[in-house]
Amino acid sequence: MPFTANRQFKQQPRLLAKAQGMYYTTTEGQQVLDGTAGLWCVNAGHGRKEIIQAITEQATELDYAPSFQLGHEDSFTAASAVAKLMPAGMDRIFFTNSGSESVDTALKIALAYHRARGEGQRTRLIGRERGYHGVGFGGISVGGISANRKTFSSALLPGTDHMPHTHNLEHNAWSRGQPTWGAHLADDLERIIALHDASTIAAVIVEPLAGSTGVLLPPKGYLEKLRTITEKHGILLIFDEVITAFGRLGAATASELFGVKPDLIALAKGISNAAVPAGAVAVRREVHDTILDAAANGIEFFHGYTYSAHPLATAAITATLGIYENEQLFQRAAGLASTFENAAHSLQGAPHVIDVRNLGLVAGIELAPRTGAPGARAAEVFGKCFDQGVLVRYTGDILAISPPLIIDNAQIDQLFGTIAQVLNTIK
Repeated sequence: MPFTANRQFKQQPRLLAKAQGMYYTTTEGQQVLDGTAGLWCVNAGHGRKEIIQAITEQATELDYAPSFQLGHEDSFTAASAVAKLMPAGMDRIFFTNSGSESVDTALKIALAYHRARGEGQRTRLIGRERGYHGVGFGGISVGGISANRKTFSSALLPGTDHMPHTHNLEHNAWSRGQPTWGAHLADDLERIIALHDASTIAAVIVEPLAGSTGVLLPPKGYLEKLRTITEKHGILLIFDEVITAFGRLGAATASELFGVKPDLIALAKGISNAAVPAGAVAVRREVHDTILDAAANGIEFFHGYTYSAHPLATAAITATLGIYENEQLFQRAAGLASTFENAAHSLQGAPHVIDVRNLGLVAGIELAPRTGAPGARAAEVFGKCFDQGVLVRYTGDILAISPPLIIDNAQIDQLFGTIAQVLNTIK
């Protein structure tokens, strides 16, 4: 099982049988409030009839279509719907099947772009410590999680480097929204550029908000500095918005929320409400056109997947984005953010809690680790919350909360109230 303590799971399996709205139901009939939108991805809630109908009708009409030298109409409909939500000029869409594939695709596009411009020596890729960019070799190479990297260290991409992360409890504990300290951390990119020379660097990739390593917030001015530095040196900027896109922060993208436009955006998760595996890369038109215009006749970009723009995925994407628009879910998330924030910060002073931080409908609750057993305390909270009918996520000793955007005030109270109750029962 992926990212699972398999031996422990076999001793105490937790099996889900069905899902509807804000709730899972276990095989034992227990109802569990989904405080994590599955894995950051079921933004419109579970069991949406509009998506089910779209998938069913598509499977009946066209179950599969190859995307090499062929296409199908719904893929272009879905691409147009995605492009409509992206920053202006980022209207070229490449479909994938997951966030990992989206990241590796974005990295390849960056390399292809520089080669097309006659700067094929720009091959270096810059990530960030504590960054998570999926499980492909490209993603773990630019990623900054040691547990993901160490087993595969001999096979990681050469020529990568990493900026420091932005998390600092001394300066930014109990942040409500973006912290005020830390914009200067972006200046380390200038050090890396001076070390390697800008002429060797293809792209910088960051999560605007790092979710999988514990909800690490971007300091005010930090992303703006990265954009300024990368533009100055002719380096592409990639935002990994696999988590942050499609309403999680109360806007279509983090790029929109922060007013910072990258060159490529990696997408997945909420793009299809997780009903069918799907992902995409939104590409600035100039980047797309440069690659195509420089190529000889024939295939311009040697990359793709058997299931790129799968008919069931594009049907799910179009239906999902329709729900977001019709129900104004991005605006709804923005409207709930203050209530969610206050509920999260009500845990300040609870046993073991050393920090709470939040943005949009995301919260990180950091616990003091047990001596000699890092991660054990948060794992116990996860288990006990599940037993009490609430699903949370944990990474290390940080609880990550990211419910579907359809959550209501009473469910927000239940979510954080259950966490508070559980914290009072553990050592």
